[in-house]
Amino acid sequence: MNVGRLVFVTGLSGAGKSQAMKTFEDLGFYGVEHLPPAALDETLRVLDDARVADVAVAIDTHGDARLGDALGAIERAARTRDTSILYLEARNDALVRRFSETRRRHPFADRGSLREAIAAERDALQALRERATIAIDTTMLTHGALKERLAAAFAPEARAVLAMTIVPFGFKYGLPLDLDLLFDVRFLRNPNYDDTLRPLTGADARVAAFIEADAACEPFMAKLLDLMDFLVPRTIAEGKAQLTVGIGCTGGRHRSIYVAERLLAHFSGDERIAIAVEPRDAGHGA
Repeated sequence: MNVGRLVFVTGLSGAGKSQAMKTFEDLGFYGVEHLPPAALDETLRVLDDARVADVAVAIDTHGDARLGDALGAIERAARTRDTSILYLEARNDALVRRFSETRRRHPFADRGSLREAIAAERDALQALRERATIAIDTTMLTHGALKERLAAAFAPEARAVLAMTIVPFGFKYGLPLDLDLLFDVRFLRNPNYDDTLRPLTGADARVAAFIEADAACEPFMAKLLDLMDFLVPRTIAEGKAQLTVGIGCTGGRHRSIYVAERLLAHFSGDERIAIAVEPRDAGHGA
């Protein structure tokens, strides 16, 4: 028997299956989407051979006999695996609104109007709904709230973990392209003009002491840390798995690294956050 977990992500179209799959991948599951039921046995065999542990599968449940029987494929897998069936649903008005907003075609659109298509899909999935391990109504859930529900159910040890990357950089070498937040610290006292400090970086105690002698340093750090303390819980609640924060100074060796190290020290004990500092330009001018 495979020692990993197997979760089937099923439910109504428009109820959040794609978002759920993203969440499972954030939680460390290997995700397989739009899998025909007839391909499930071979797919699981390949994953077993590759020693993939936890797997989330969004299996095709649209009832095309040529693609196989979804419920039968799930029941076969459950004989040899720790298997859960997640069923996502929502009220008709919410599903109608979501399809109207995205202008996507409903998989059962050939059954008539959008409401008739939703009703036909409910009927087709009723047997799967009855066998669900956990069912979640997403009508009133934000993406972040759905992520919290899934993390609580399937990975309680990893709830709401945010991967925060702090990127110290030099403006003279251009902006990093993937930042969520950007702070310019070029107003702080610049150690580069001190011949003894120029070869060092902001992680050195002597450079830190030089910057901290600037009267603006501590008031700025207090405001920055207060702002980050405000933003981080809201970023987690929004359902984001990653946050990249750019700290820019002129060359990317002194002030930006100093501030990044202060942020690292501030958040290192926070169990919600996996934090790392990646100095982009520290090697320039060494």
